[in-house]
Amino acid sequence: MSNPNPVSGSPDKEPATESQAAQNAIGNTDRAATTATAPKRPEEQPRPSLGRLFLDNLWAANTVTVTVLALVLAMVIGAILIIVSDPEVLATYSYITARPGDAINASWTVVSEAYANLLKGAIFDPQASGFTATLSPISETLTYTAPLVFTGLAVALAFRGGLFNIGAQGQATIGVILAAVAGFALPLPPVLHLLVALIAGAAGGALWGFVPGILKARTGAHEVIITIMLNYVAVYFLSWIIVQNGVQNPKRSDAISKPVETSAQLPRLLGDNLRVHAGILLAVLATWAIAWLLTRSTIGFELRAVGANPDAARTAGISVTRAYVLIMVISGLLAGLGGANMVLGSTANALTPQVVAQIGFDGILVALLGRLKPWGVLLAALLFGALQAGGNRMQSYSGISLELVTVLQALIVIFIAAPALVKAIFQLRAARAARLQTSLAKGW
Repeated sequence: MSNPNPVSGSPDKEPATESQAAQNAIGNTDRAATTATAPKRPEEQPRPSLGRLFLDNLWAANTVTVTVLALVLAMVIGAILIIVSDPEVLATYSYITARPGDAINASWTVVSEAYANLLKGAIFDPQASGFTATLSPISETLTYTAPLVFTGLAVALAFRGGLFNIGAQGQATIGVILAAVAGFALPLPPVLHLLVALIAGAAGGALWGFVPGILKARTGAHEVIITIMLNYVAVYFLSWIIVQNGVQNPKRSDAISKPVETSAQLPRLLGDNLRVHAGILLAVLATWAIAWLLTRSTIGFELRAVGANPDAARTAGISVTRAYVLIMVISGLLAGLGGANMVLGSTANALTPQVVAQIGFDGILVALLGRLKPWGVLLAALLFGALQAGGNRMQSYSGISLELVTVLQALIVIFIAAPALVKAIFQLRAARAARLQTSLAKGW
């Protein structure tokens, strides 16, 4: 029987050919689209201008940008608190819908005056006349900065080694006690007397840091609990020793020690009428020493390795026990020097129950603001010193409570500790590091 269709299977072959052609067309289209949308090779990418690179990285979510914006947020919230705390300014908001200019002008006046006095008391007063009045603000700032550098470095070093040293306050207290006792009890010539007093203060802080260090290394006791308890011991020991015979000032009935001899006091840098002393130079030297220790020395490498991963460091042959003890000893030594600055400098010249103030706890804030980096700690201490010095003038001239400065410090640390919040508020984008590196490599 003959096949009615002489070309057997031809109807089936034709659709197959058309399907294959369609698939080939689709494949060619996909390849063309992929080629069109594929990222260009580095040599084919357009080179961004210097201005574009600057703007991209200025508004990128890097450490410097987040820190600066944290300061801005703290100042803005501080301005709101200044307005709320002023009854006269707050009264203008009761009729803000009728006369909004009154509220705006009053708010601007009180905030600008407060922050202007803050700057005048911390950096420079353009209305001041004379050498002493002109340099007095920066002198006060540096005076407050010096001890904060030491306690900030103490906390930052412990952090880099994997330990949380809450005991800088107690270590500074023991340092100030031994430095003061050496300052009024030892009859030594001027230069030697100062060196011995500084060494005594450093040794006292190192001893108070050794205790939690050895307990952490040998028994695994938590350094936070130990250092907090030692803070109380140091404070009560200071209160006790001040009123002991041979320490208490025989001419006074209150709790105050004999004054430190002038031969044991840090020399003033700008004359007797300005309080800034050589302690700020020692603070800069200590910052350089810690930076070198962490980045250029074998000991620093071991401390950072232990802080990053103690188990891996132990496997690599590093003694974690030795590292913990060494970290806390050096940290305590730095805090002890900070305490010695309080009594050997121009801040005070005798022991009192409040001689150390809060430099140990403020050192924690300074370390966090400085991102645990030595030079960052120095800059953070300078900022806190400026806030303290400027806050005194702000309180005197503007009637703003000095506690507001403490609030500003706390707000700064809150925003520094929550970078995600700052990024969300300002909608920061990620830094284009790869693009910047590529452009710099090409000579831009």
